[in-house]
Amino acid sequence: MKTIHVDASVSYDVLIGEGLLSEAGSRVSSLGNIKHAVIVSDDNVFPLYGNILKESMSAEGIAVDEFIFPHGENSKSIEVYQELLEFLCSISMTRSDVLVALGGGVTGDLTGFAAATYQRGIRFIQVPTTLLAAVDSSVGGKTAVNLRGGKNQVGCFYQPSLVLCDIRTLDTLPEEEFRCGCGEVIKYGMIGDAGFFQRLAETDVRTWITDAIAACVAMKRDVVMRDEFDTGDRMLLNFGHTFAHGVEKLSDFKVPHGMAVAMGMAAITQAAEKLGACEPGTSDRLEEVLKKYGLPLEIEYSGADIAAAAKVDKKSTGSTIRLIIPEKIGSCVIRTVPADELMEWTIAGGMK
Repeated sequence: MKTIHVDASVSYDVLIGEGLLSEAGSRVSSLGNIKHAVIVSDDNVFPLYGNILKESMSAEGIAVDEFIFPHGENSKSIEVYQELLEFLCSISMTRSDVLVALGGGVTGDLTGFAAATYQRGIRFIQVPTTLLAAVDSSVGGKTAVNLRGGKNQVGCFYQPSLVLCDIRTLDTLPEEEFRCGCGEVIKYGMIGDAGFFQRLAETDVRTWITDAIAACVAMKRDVVMRDEFDTGDRMLLNFGHTFAHGVEKLSDFKVPHGMAVAMGMAAITQAAEKLGACEPGTSDRLEEVLKKYGLPLEIEYSGADIAAAAKVDKKSTGSTIRLIIPEKIGSCVIRTVPADELMEWTIAGGMK
């Protein structure tokens, strides 16, 4: 097992290894004074792992309830968030109790936001079951739900008390879901570690998945500890996301997040190279690795539509927008550009 310690506004450990679901009860108990837990999960994940987690906590004398919601990005909504809060109130959850997010990014974001706001804040634990959640959304304290007008428009920063990443849960991931996670894994190599990127290019990440997850979490930990509230360096973690969020919105979230991130990384890197902001050959190297992991490259929507969607992104200030620009493999910078120049970037990125 690998342990990554995060020292943010709340200090906590990220545990990565096999069999952690069965150990969850003792791990939760070690946080102290927990008598009641609610597992929040979707209708795909809970039937696979909910009972293992429930039995482990029950064995430690923790009373366990569950809140199950329909799987998919559309459940990351104000409506489901309100249903969860009403459920917590109906069973008399208190500030000494804990929420346990069992699932992917949607579950973690929804649970974290509920934990942050129910009774002005209760503890929560992340138990990611997707590669994408393991390497990215379960760590760092970003919580949110979507609005019809845009992704992650309502949320807050609220750190978990513990993250348990049982890599055995990846065995049941559909192939597409695993590939989505690879999009975020590749992102970490692009923004901060050329050697990590090269290892992804040369070897199949499945053969060193525990090390890969730990490396991504450690990179994110370091960024979060420098800039917990996303005012500086943490924006680098949004590499590819400005265009990606536009793709997700325009597709009505039919394009999964990891796939959209792959498209966004390919487009912004191609644009940066064409506009002279990036080392020649970077785009080709990135595209080669994206293809290796079965990830898409082309954005089918028009540059005008993507630019319009990006203007409601959190990185937009109205008259300007912050883009994460790759200079070379392993190095990205944050650049603020006028919003009316965004079309130039979308066209240079291959959009019509």
